Amino acid sequence: MLIEVGSTIRVAGLLTAIALAGGCLAPVAELAPSGGAESSVAVWVLDHGWHTAIVVRRSDVDVTIWPEVDDFVEATFVEVAWGDRDFYMAKPATLWLGVKAAFLASGSVLHVVGFGVPIATYFAESEAVELRLSRRGFDAMTRFVHDEYRRDHAGRTLRLERGLYGTSWFYAARSTYHLFNTCNTWVARALGSAGLSVTASGTVTAGGVMRQVRRAAAPR
Repeated sequence: MLIEVGSTIRVAGLLTAIALAGGCLAPVAELAPSGGAESSVAVWVLDHGWHTAIVVRRSDVDVTIWPEVDDFVEATFVEVAWGDRDFYMAKPATLWLGVKAAFLASGSVLHVVGFGVPIATYFAESEAVELRLSRRGFDAMTRFVHDEYRRDHAGRTLRLERGLYGTSWFYAARSTYHLFNTCNTWVARALGSAGLSVTASGTVTAGGVMRQVRRAAAPR
């Protein structure tokens, strides 16, 4: 599946990257599997050019930890990403919304996608790097995702509208997007919650995430 990202989105991402060049170019800690012998659950980190996302096999998810994954019961894989609400949900996203997201919070959203074809086919234009996690690390990461959903007074998730492609939804999220807490910072925190030695602080661009992920995937 070809995912087109408008030039205005790329400009907005570049603007943020330039503004934070010092932090983006700072050294980052090498990723390492969490301790333990059972590093057997696969996850994939996708580079969509201006933002990153995480993909898991739905069958690997413990639904008592991340029950919202059952919104995609027919999916083989589930992709999850996070970002500024106005910018992420805009059709189309604009340069102004990209700048606004960095400085004026509008709330945040999770973008969750279910799909059944191979990752390399569905996201043909995106780099995908596979990592292996322990069961404990994988469960901790999915708990991190579950905890990000914002809920109403009855504890129900707030599903907002259809997502950007395929079988997907936007959900209201809890964290606040700003210049130093981008979609890529969120992915870094999610990976860190899995027991990986990843630096979220100063990681604001897709490149900052992917450098760490490639090191983690390299044979040791």
